[in-house]
Amino acid sequence: MRLVLDTNIVVSALLWKGSPHALLAKVRERPAVTLYTSARLLAELADILSREKLATLVRASGRTPDALMQTYLNVARIIATPQVVPRVVARDPDDDHVVACALAAQTDLIVSGDGDLLELKAHRGIRIVSAVEALRLIGQP
Repeated sequence: MRLVLDTNIVVSALLWKGSPHALLAKVRERPAVTLYTSARLLAELADILSREKLATLVRASGRTPDALMQTYLNVARIIATPQVVPRVVARDPDDDHVVACALAAQTDLIVSGDGDLLELKAHRGIRIVSAVEALRLIGQP
């Protein structure tokens, strides 16, 4: 199974316990599950992890923003996406970058906590699901 995680899921996975964290752990232990990201999504992640409002949580993790990024890069494959992403999918233009990554990687799922993406349910055959639903789907043989 091939996945793209929206940045909100990655941040949650790295800084909190819960479904996103469990999902990232499951990806690490299941070789049949491949996680994809893009340069744009990584830049967004680096920006968010460096924000002052998350500084306390980052420190509590015992890692730096760079170390958290490396943790994610240890399990995610970077895929090239178009430099200009068409504005056709979600209300928020940043969400289009998640979809562009999923299309470029030909993923099965986009995993998001973003209501705008989740309400789409699917785009071009790629299901858009919550972390809880992704865990359920990955758990199936």
